Amino acid sequence: MTYVITQPCVGVKDASCVDVCPVDCIHALEEDDMYYIDPDECIDCGACEPACPVTAIFDEGAVPAEWKSYIQLNADYFRKR
Repeated sequence: MTYVITQPCVGVKDASCVDVCPVDCIHALEEDDMYYIDPDECIDCGACEPACPVTAIFDEGAVPAEWKSYIQLNADYFRKR
């Protein structure tokens, strides 16, 4: 499993999660609306989840139903780069 950033991050883009990630797997370009977690780099440590001020980060298995599409959105973000 990996961690996933979901809808509450859109427009907020607070970097608290980036600062605590021990493997630097959370990325975004300046023009992006939110941050994304690279599922191939994430080590599932969970450090990012409590650091998020808008509760946008979830373990992949705990993503709320209305935001399940963000699982694929995070993965696709890194496949396009």
